[in-house]
Amino acid sequence: MGTNAILGPVATLALWSMIMWVWMYATRIPAMQRAKIDAAKMVGGTGKGLDEVLPAEVQWKAHNYNHLMEQPTVFYAVAIALAVGGMGGGLNAQIAWAYVALRIVHSLIQVTINRVMWRFAVFALASLALFALCLHAFMGFVLH
Repeated sequence: MGTNAILGPVATLALWSMIMWVWMYATRIPAMQRAKIDAAKMVGGTGKGLDEVLPAEVQWKAHNYNHLMEQPTVFYAVAIALAVGGMGGGLNAQIAWAYVALRIVHSLIQVTINRVMWRFAVFALASLALFALCLHAFMGFVLH
């Protein structure tokens, strides 16, 4: 796969995001039914409004899914740019795998025990990996 090796982590994080989407609805819909919430009658609002009525453990999955739609968008962009630019192999692919593994660990912490400092530590490490990928892309495309 060579310079496209970085696309493996991209596909993995995309799949993980969809797994979290399934997990979110697999817990949220039954919780809404138990809370006697009729989604068909809901108008407007956001999922955040459910924080007031659904158990925190249920909402943790939704919060994590939202987190997977935030910073990872930078990861997708830089990883694809590195692949297209012929820089998606070697160290960059390894850093990308580290980023994805850390994001999955972050998810598992958030949706189970949700210890904020543990989440933060893993998030910070993942952010450093993403920063390294961004720096490598900058060096390869701008300083090259």
